[in-house]
Amino acid sequence: MKIQPIKSERDHELALKEIDRLSDSKPNTANGDLLELWVLLVEAYEAKHHAIPPPDPIEAIKFRMEQMGLSNTDLAEYLGGKNRVSEVMGRKRSLSVNMMRRLHKELHIPADSLLAV
Repeated sequence: MKIQPIKSERDHELALKEIDRLSDSKPNTANGDLLELWVLLVEAYEAKHHAIPPPDPIEAIKFRMEQMGLSNTDLAEYLGGKNRVSEVMGRKRSLSVNMMRRLHKELHIPADSLLAV
């Protein structure tokens, strides 16, 4: 198949089939180079047409809490006290820039997830 930009879902499906066909190709060979090009084209198309938005900030915090085994009480040091945790998690107060910075730095929650609205 000739390499060309992916402009439609049909082109996308054909490109995925081509990637599947070339998937066993060794790096630094003609087919390996073709595979790399097809992957780049598919990634660009999917980023534009099938982008997954970042999660809601509160859902991102809950997810990280679950991963780390944290409770709402554990968040007090990052959000400025138990009352603030209750307000933020109950969606009555927005995250401040300082709260987002601390959550990102200390809990490694992606900044784009915390900034999503």
